[in-house]
Amino acid sequence: MNHPTSFSSLLLLLLFFSLHSIPSPGLSQPVGARCPPISPPPRPRPFPRVRPRPPLYPPGLKLMPRRPANNPGPLANRARILFIAQELKRNITYDPFNYTPTWVGNNYCLFKGFYCDTVPDLNITGLASIDFNGARFGGAFLNFYRFIRNLPDIAIFHANSNNFSGVISRNINQLRYLYELDLSNNKFLGGFPANVLGATNLTFVDLRFNGYNGSVPTQLFNFDTDILFINNNGFSQRIPSNFGNTPAIYLTLAGNRFTGSIPPTIGRAWNTLKEVLLLNNRLTGCLPYEIGYLTKTTVFDVGSNLLTGPIPQSFGCLASLQFLNLAHNQLYGAIPESLCKIRSAYNYTLSYNFFTQVGTQCRRLIRAGRLHVGRNCIMGLPNQKPASECSLFFSRPRTCRRESSFSFVPCTLSNTSSFDGRLLEEIAAPPPPRTYAALEKPHP
Repeated sequence: MNHPTSFSSLLLLLLFFSLHSIPSPGLSQPVGARCPPISPPPRPRPFPRVRPRPPLYPPGLKLMPRRPANNPGPLANRARILFIAQELKRNITYDPFNYTPTWVGNNYCLFKGFYCDTVPDLNITGLASIDFNGARFGGAFLNFYRFIRNLPDIAIFHANSNNFSGVISRNINQLRYLYELDLSNNKFLGGFPANVLGATNLTFVDLRFNGYNGSVPTQLFNFDTDILFINNNGFSQRIPSNFGNTPAIYLTLAGNRFTGSIPPTIGRAWNTLKEVLLLNNRLTGCLPYEIGYLTKTTVFDVGSNLLTGPIPQSFGCLASLQFLNLAHNQLYGAIPESLCKIRSAYNYTLSYNFFTQVGTQCRRLIRAGRLHVGRNCIMGLPNQKPASECSLFFSRPRTCRRESSFSFVPCTLSNTSSFDGRLLEEIAAPPPPRTYAALEKPHP
């Protein structure tokens, strides 16, 4: 609930700011002022990758046409797949959507959840895809690896919202066509399943909403995948320093217990990273200026952590940024005008911090409903924190490491608004971010 700030409290707060200088580049400059001409280091080289990915089979290979499920012809690994399907069927004691009653006969292409296609190196029909998403299988012994290791031609394995458990064995690297793996919302426990990193063809890895815990291995961020969702587990400790090596396009580590600061190496991901979610962790420290190198990033979310310090001036270089969430932290200082001039700005949430200044362009975004700054310490704006709370916060020394880096601007900033006089309300909404859907617990 908001408490009206008394006139005397406002005077005390103004007096405090006039007598105390806050050691932050964000507050030492007038709102909208150009940054000092401090040259940042050159843009970091991204971690070397081979992109685009080579095909999983030779492009000149002439494959037979796909056969209909009811007449697939010879089937690859028929006996092996029928055996393991029946073993899983015996262990499933709860099947609310009636998958297992269809698992009869010798044609696994007709089994519910099983999808067939041509096996390239055999040029016959084989089991290419499993889709158990939302099946809600129940049973005392639903061992994931016992099942998948007997599907040698599998390319896609989606099984969210079930009760699979067990380990992920190193032999998963022998599944030569596997490129999508979704094990979210199951019963997996223990440390990070490092053997997943041996499956080098994976482009989609979804391990969210399980019981994994402990640290994540440094190899995770050298792992060549396009989509990596490990949110809503119990992962803890610091994010490895090679974080920026990741070639992931969509990355979410949200809803864990990561501590420490955001690694400055994040700037190395400038060539690939499009959406990154780090919200709802326990991250501390100040925002590294290297975030400004992420010129292809459209979503950056570090809300609900323990971050502090000013917003680096380099944030004005995030040329593609559409969604920004810095809310529920302990950030302070002036909101850079260059951030508010980004042409793609759509929804920037900076509420529940200790920001003290906004300039003309930022106020324009506020009026358009695209910049949210409630519960800060900005004089003259509604719905701010009480002056006493702001005064108490700034009564303690606030410093950051590498303070000079907050003035680094690794791009050329425009002196004028990027909106060219258009009404902000008329700018079309961007498509919904892909990663935010990963924060919703899968369900049927």
